[in-house]
Amino acid sequence: MVNHESIGLYPLHRCKTIHLVRHAQGIHNVSGDKDHSAYSSEDYFDARLTPLGWQQVDNLRNHVREAQLLNKVELVIVSPLLRTIQTAVGAFGGEEDTDGADATPLMVANAGSSDRPAISSLNVPPFLAVELCRETMGDHPCDRRRSVTEYKALFPAIDFSIIESDKDVLWKPSPRETPEEVAARGVEFFKWLWTRKEKEIAVVSHSGFLHGLLSSFGKDCADDIKKELSIHFKNCELRSVVIVDQGNLATDSVETTNYPGKVPQGLDHPSG
Repeated sequence: MVNHESIGLYPLHRCKTIHLVRHAQGIHNVSGDKDHSAYSSEDYFDARLTPLGWQQVDNLRNHVREAQLLNKVELVIVSPLLRTIQTAVGAFGGEEDTDGADATPLMVANAGSSDRPAISSLNVPPFLAVELCRETMGDHPCDRRRSVTEYKALFPAIDFSIIESDKDVLWKPSPRETPEEVAARGVEFFKWLWTRKEKEIAVVSHSGFLHGLLSSFGKDCADDIKKELSIHFKNCELRSVVIVDQGNLATDSVETTNYPGKVPQGLDHPSG
């Protein structure tokens, strides 16, 4: 006998598939893992990826291609910090852009002292920078961003148009965002995703934000699933989830695989 309370059934057009990614290893992670107080150092302002971090990106890139995610993902959303942008363009971007003449590059050569070649924007989904999925804000300079003007010069094909301020006006030295505030921002972020037309989206973000976001969900699930959702992400880890519109948010959403039937119209045969 199937326990129907353990199974959820929803129309497909009320679901989105979200591929959540934490950035690869940054220079702040190396020092912060040894001494947590290092996260408060200005030395790690808007931390870049380490060489090991770029190796992690290359391995994630291989996985993305083997899993054929680039054929499915319609949009890449990225937190506007150097380490997340580098991770996003490295994992979901095009091939090495050697001549720069084919299209606006996603990343120029050696962006963020990466010692990496330029990355092409050809044959990849659009990239959109979104402040809502930034890391926990306050206290840690590694989580303070550069100006949008600086980022645009390094990552010309990324869309920064919905970021309202060129300078970072959201990060403050204190107080640091509470876990509850991060969780609330995460829920706001998921609600914003429902305003997007795309059905399959990659999101490249941060450990603190992703933990706060996912810890807000799963209360209607078994304990094991709730625990699975709230496990902290490793550097460059990807997890795929499905979000479901249970409150009629997607009033104009139509599932493209649905078929209306009765084409052409006529009398139905009686059921027997």
